[in-house]
Amino acid sequence: MVYLLYGEDTYSSHQKLKEIIEGYKKVHKSGLNLASIDLKEKDFEFFNDQTKSQSMFKEKKLIILENASNDKYFVEQFLEKTEKYTKSQDEIIVVFEEGSIDSKNALNALLKEKSIKAQEFVPVSGVKLKNWIKKEFEKYKIVITPQIIQLLAEGIGGNLWQLSNEIQKLATYKLDKGEVREEDVAKLIRSKLDANIFKTIDAIAQGDKRGALYLLNRHIQKGDSPIYLLFMINMQFRNILAIKDLMEKNKPYTAILKETKLNPFVVKKGYWLAQRFSIQEIKKIYQKLFLVDLDIKTGKLNPEIALQNLIIEL
Repeated sequence: MVYLLYGEDTYSSHQKLKEIIEGYKKVHKSGLNLASIDLKEKDFEFFNDQTKSQSMFKEKKLIILENASNDKYFVEQFLEKTEKYTKSQDEIIVVFEEGSIDSKNALNALLKEKSIKAQEFVPVSGVKLKNWIKKEFEKYKIVITPQIIQLLAEGIGGNLWQLSNEIQKLATYKLDKGEVREEDVAKLIRSKLDANIFKTIDAIAQGDKRGALYLLNRHIQKGDSPIYLLFMINMQFRNILAIKDLMEKNKPYTAILKETKLNPFVVKKGYWLAQRFSIQEIKKIYQKLFLVDLDIKTGKLNPEIALQNLIIEL
């Protein structure tokens, strides 16, 4: 039996490979007939010898072949003996390719061989991505809301490696602490957005609407979700309001760091921006952000237009 696993969704392809290996080990417990061959280091002859060698135990062999994508000689020789490999009862062969297979890739020839079981892993998005996120949280028995799923899907996108890592962090953090909240996402997760969001807020603080709109549109052109942008701006103004409130009470910087429990980078930026607003201005902006968020969630406004209108009206 021969499998070909490939695709841009390398997280899922690795998970499938892991599933095959674990399934094999459950049946063939010695593990002595499991081999991984890197074709950057070994050649076809080495692989073929592995298929010929006799096992000490009456077990099937599992041979994982990696980095065969540019080895034309290997593919040619492999295809010549495809019938032998696909009909063999003595071994399972998995050709594993990280990434897509185009017409220039040597493995493209294997895709045309119908006796080879090929499985492509394409990036997930939309409803499939949200379902994937939901199932990941279910593994940890963590309560999750559609709003949090939406934030993760839009803030990180289809990078399942990062999503898996971030979900694990959230699950560990929220263990026995109830459901995941928006604040937890903002606190623990490194999203696609970077420190440039502060530049947008700074432009708003200076009354530079043209600059703020330019920065906003640049985020959107880069693929950042308008809903997630609004969430981040909302969170930053919430932080600025908390910092400003403590400043108004004449709290020193060290006390603000301790009482807000925010990331030092966020406090540093927020402290600087808080000096550019009055507390009344921050409360007014925060209220407008709440109303815009409500209009978007109830379907009254398109997210991108709502954000642009918000900046114009501030």
